[in-house]
Amino acid sequence: MNILAFILFLIIVGLTLVITYFASRRTKTTADFYTADSSLTGWQNGWAIAGDYMSAASFLGIAGMVALSGFDGFFYSIGFLVAYLVVLYIVAEPLRNLGKYTLADMIAARFNEKKVRGVAALNTISISTFYMIAQLVGAGALIKLLLGIDYLYSVIIVGILMTVYVVFGGMTATSWVQIVKAVLLMAGTFIISIIVLAKFDFSVIEMFRQMKTATPLGGDFLNPGNKFKDPLDTLSLNLALVLGTAGLPHILIRFFTVKDAITARKSVVYATWIIGIFYIMTIFLGFGAAAFVGYDKIIAANAAGNMAAPLLAEAIGGDFLFAFVSAVAFATILAVVAGLVLSAASAFAHDFYGHIIRKGQATDKEQVVAARWASIGVSILSIILALFAQNMNVAFLVSLAFAVAASANLPIIVFTVFWKRFNTTGAVTGMLVGLISSLLLVFLSPNVWSPVEGAAIFVGEPLFPLANPGIISIPVGFIAAIAGTLLSSKKADAKKFDEILVTANTGMKDPI
Repeated sequence: MNILAFILFLIIVGLTLVITYFASRRTKTTADFYTADSSLTGWQNGWAIAGDYMSAASFLGIAGMVALSGFDGFFYSIGFLVAYLVVLYIVAEPLRNLGKYTLADMIAARFNEKKVRGVAALNTISISTFYMIAQLVGAGALIKLLLGIDYLYSVIIVGILMTVYVVFGGMTATSWVQIVKAVLLMAGTFIISIIVLAKFDFSVIEMFRQMKTATPLGGDFLNPGNKFKDPLDTLSLNLALVLGTAGLPHILIRFFTVKDAITARKSVVYATWIIGIFYIMTIFLGFGAAAFVGYDKIIAANAAGNMAAPLLAEAIGGDFLFAFVSAVAFATILAVVAGLVLSAASAFAHDFYGHIIRKGQATDKEQVVAARWASIGVSILSIILALFAQNMNVAFLVSLAFAVAASANLPIIVFTVFWKRFNTTGAVTGMLVGLISSLLLVFLSPNVWSPVEGAAIFVGEPLFPLANPGIISIPVGFIAAIAGTLLSSKKADAKKFDEILVTANTGMKDPI
């Protein structure tokens, strides 16, 4: 056990629990629990969005992917960053103006039917759970490396902590844990980047020149094609990354934590700058790990490369930097999983319980209690699923969640705001087909099936050849929404669309 790392772990956990304690004293109503009573400023929400977005996939997964696969690993950094342009220009303002607590609120603003709200909530819970698996895999690998605790118990520890944050502190605690974590992560990544650059005499050109001989890949390290041999797989991955963020429930609910659409836009601009600077620095994390840790040591620590960043910190900064970076990575995972649990719990309590089961008659207290029980249920389910994905790269696992989000949620968000003829049948069809097709293709893909024992979950030939389903499932989601609308005999409410169009763009709830 690394005693220093353990002490820093305890300090960070203690800090986050103190935040949760004070937040719990302010969390009385559903607005407090779901959206921190829309009290965050633009810069606060920008840092919180960045903290929610820069997950284990960003810090642990991308560093390992770049170190082991070179340029192909950097596709993740590019895709994750460019995705915020889609969020800024298409999603942020309409979502804030139309919604209240959840993504389903936005869609229900136009289609006030239980089945639309129910399917939207199902999508939210499915995507949040899928995304959470990646974070728990990263947490399990990290705690196992540092503290020598078995993977199973490591995942359970994180699961308990993330549940505590949400059950007691709600969105206020989750937001401030994410802000603190984002500041720590940026500081740790900046320190590592400066040290790595110093070892190359502060010359980026020299760094690239030396990387041609620093890894077993040789000159190919700087070229695409090391991991993604099939161009269709590369295109599919990038489609999922660029379009997926605009459908991620735990990111979308962050726009309800500010008072208006103007503040929502400002928060996206802040987040984009913070995230952009971070993803530039992932080059130094990946290159540094490849050069100063080495391929064999990275693989020995974790087959998927998830421990490259902490190992780099140890190689260039000794025990203290290793312990600090590991503790920050742990805080990163805790902050992100808290946001994921909250988005899933909100969907269950507000949409399923509040609007479908109780038909809008549930009191504030009943909704908060339901959300807290849902948090526990989602955490248990995610822990169980994470036990089957121990040897998968966390950045790769997150890319699958992005594909599901882009397939199931993005078509409905776009058509709800911009297509006059869009109707209830199209919304339900698009969401269900997008969700089912993407999950089915993931199950039939090489991620789950491989003829080589130990390379995937099951032994056998995959029926779907691509690792990421985005290139198929995203168009299928859009086509299903269009087909469901055109083939349905149900007419769209033109007057309702006109109201939605004005509200989405101006924030006026009762347009003349």
